[in-house]
Amino acid sequence: MVDLSMRFDGQVALVTGATSGIGLATARLFAARGAAVVLTGRRANLGESAASAIRSDGGTATFVAADVSDLVQVAHVVEETLRQYGRIDILFNNAGISYGGQFWEQPVNEWEQVIGINLFGHYYCARTVVPHMLDRGGVIVNMSSVLAYATLRGLTAYTASKAGIIGLTKAMALDLADRGIRVNCIVPGSIDTPMMWEGKNRSEVPQTIQQEAADAVPLGRVASPDEIATAVLFLASPAASLITGAVLVADGGLLAKIATEY
Repeated sequence: MVDLSMRFDGQVALVTGATSGIGLATARLFAARGAAVVLTGRRANLGESAASAIRSDGGTATFVAADVSDLVQVAHVVEETLRQYGRIDILFNNAGISYGGQFWEQPVNEWEQVIGINLFGHYYCARTVVPHMLDRGGVIVNMSSVLAYATLRGLTAYTASKAGIIGLTKAMALDLADRGIRVNCIVPGSIDTPMMWEGKNRSEVPQTIQQEAADAVPLGRVASPDEIATAVLFLASPAASLITGAVLVADGGLLAKIATEY
């Protein structure tokens, strides 16, 4: 009988982009459900505080600073995880950034940074973690976006990276299907994170803009990071044992809605 409890006792989860938003919410939830969690990200002060808060709540957590676009730094995170916990059962590839601007005017270094963190980062982390999963199996959950399917003006690099993650997910899942490693992808819509509000906290955003964002979603609200974290844990759990190479859309109906009202 499949265990539907979504407990992760004895397992180790590595979460990238874990200093805020969806990554932080997911790290907290994994820890609350029994996993030892390694958080990584570029902002050491936020990461150390997050790991400390998880430990204060009774969980097991460590922060290791890294930029996932750098393969050497990724290798260091994996080495530290193995040194402290001896295994990696779950990889949540969540790190991501975005720069706006018309693609023909955007500085090339911005394009390269977006692709480097969002797409290469997913690849580098999976490439480095997978050899340590081959003997016992494991789960990889990647983070895409509704903007991979229907985008906005001025987000060419971000859209390209998120569409690439969907293809990467399917290809990795196929390569690993006979090795006991499942690979899936989450496609979130409007989520209450600093990225959603262009670097601000929701409390700093005018109420009119918040309402416009909520009204654009068929379910009528901007979702919380915890709602996506729950979807990640589902894909990482035995309840999703038959699911690999899949794209789980959690967008409140955004992609189901035609853009115009007439």
